[in-house]
Amino acid sequence: MEDNEKYNDLIFSPHLSRCRKGADGGVEVWAPQRGLWLRLTPEEEVRRRVVRHLTERLKVPATHIVEEYPVMLNGQAQRADIVVVDRQMKPWLVVECKAPEVALSQSVVDQVVRYNSVIGARQVVVTNGRLVEAYALSEKGTYTKIDFPL
Repeated sequence: MEDNEKYNDLIFSPHLSRCRKGADGGVEVWAPQRGLWLRLTPEEEVRRRVVRHLTERLKVPATHIVEEYPVMLNGQAQRADIVVVDRQMKPWLVVECKAPEVALSQSVVDQVVRYNSVIGARQVVVTNGRLVEAYALSEKGTYTKIDFPL
């Protein structure tokens, strides 16, 4: 892929997804959990790498990973990038992926916390592929910064 070198500094291993040239000349990548081809944007590059990290490094079964998880916020349809569910299919992790050039600002953390106010997972993560911030939700409803296994 023509843009691959600009992602050499990402902390997650490269994705192993099949790639093809799209109708518009851009690169498309196969998303097996979703069963479709997606345009390989910088954010999608990060999402593909995070999914690989979850399945290969953290041994999360692929069947427990939901991409583009639907979330209704104030009557508006939103989508969380990645939600990992436990054996009872209850969400336990929400991951918000950003393009490598996007800073992990407070607004990015606020976004995943808003999603989680509906989803109810025990942990949330934000990443741009270069940095990762993870938080655990306490029973009191507060978030505490935690380490994310790399």
